[in-house]
Amino acid sequence: MLKARVRFAKNISKMKAVNQQNGLTFYAIRETGEKTLPYISTPVKAGFPSPAQDYIEEDIDLVYLLGMDKPSVFVVRVDGNSMTDAHVPDKSYLVVDRSLKPMPNDIVVAVLNGEFTVKTLVKATAGWMLYPENAMYDPILVKEGDNFYVWGVVAQVVIDRREMRKRY
Repeated sequence: MLKARVRFAKNISKMKAVNQQNGLTFYAIRETGEKTLPYISTPVKAGFPSPAQDYIEEDIDLVYLLGMDKPSVFVVRVDGNSMTDAHVPDKSYLVVDRSLKPMPNDIVVAVLNGEFTVKTLVKATAGWMLYPENAMYDPILVKEGDNFYVWGVVAQVVIDRREMRKRY
């Protein structure tokens, strides 16, 4: 067994909800700590298996890796399936960075007429659109007079595979 240390939010399962609106729960992570977890640095092949390789022990800082070490970063829990084709399933967590400038085709947390939504930001000839990544939902055209702004840009998606197993 390897002896790599992985630093992460000490109480990630006890993140403090700072707001809940329109099916989205917003969390803030400020407290971090260290805990030793086994880590194998040899990449796991998703194609053909490769012969065993020597491994190198290293430390991984998950808080830094996920970008959760800045005050502009929040964690949002997804409620709904409008983004499943973008690999954002229901009950996943989004690491949202409010300091990132939104760009076309970014997945964003937006506010449209007072309601939060998670969609892909698309620049179309008709104007800005909030595009769901699920064919069961229609794109939303941001119209003149709408109260619209991008609250933050999704930097990471964290999927709890245990949660996914509960569905089947």
